[in-house]
Amino acid sequence: MSRRMKIGAATILCLTVLWYVATTLLGLIAPGRFPSPAATLTALNQVSIAGYAGGTLIEHVLNSLKLVAMGFIVAIVTGVPLGLLMGWSRRAEALINPVFLIIRPIPPLAWIPLAILWLGLGDSAKVMVIWFAAFVPSVINAYAGVRTIERPVLEAAAMLGTPGPRFVREVLVPAASPMIFTGLRLSLQASWTTLVAAELVGAFYGLGRVLNVAQQDLYPGMILVGMIAVAILGWATTKLLAMAEARALGWNQAAALAGRG
Repeated sequence: MSRRMKIGAATILCLTVLWYVATTLLGLIAPGRFPSPAATLTALNQVSIAGYAGGTLIEHVLNSLKLVAMGFIVAIVTGVPLGLLMGWSRRAEALINPVFLIIRPIPPLAWIPLAILWLGLGDSAKVMVIWFAAFVPSVINAYAGVRTIERPVLEAAAMLGTPGPRFVREVLVPAASPMIFTGLRLSLQASWTTLVAAELVGAFYGLGRVLNVAQQDLYPGMILVGMIAVAILGWATTKLLAMAEARALGWNQAAALAGRG
């Protein structure tokens, strides 16, 4: 294990010990306000084997992963090209930016009533809300990535007469990709944050439904299980995105190391 991983593991261990001492040994926190480790493990065992809120833990996790993946992918497909277009073309920016500035401050959760009205209580409405949450960061960072491209790079491409599709594929996207991936990380985080709120309304499966039902049942242990599951899934998907970024931007890291040498 690396030094960083050892420090992280030690921190989690210390927090777990403090949690046990405060809730079980000393009883400083009432069980109705925050569960003990034993109560949390009992809730985890229940939702994993017998099920809770209409499904087992794996069913809830798979449904939440599906919704996040769908909303996130749609946001990438729509948001990144739009940001690149606005960053490269002044005309496109003048045409699209006023509308984008109007919808940008609207919280993603404010779209839930319209999403339900348009698409019903199914998964489509939840994907729409997640899409909007992930769409805004992807547009902003793709736009910023184009605007940070050094002018000599653009002038060299123009001097060589690089055709449009090749310019986008070999110049525009690679040069803006560090900022694009920054936007994707923010989009993924926003997707998970919005998912839980979207699943609070009209969901039959999902971690948001687990949290909603546990709140109605006054079941702190199950609430904590749902929160921990969201945290682990968010960490795991972010780790996968970081691996994809490292693979896609290997040329950038190699250039940085060469420059330092």
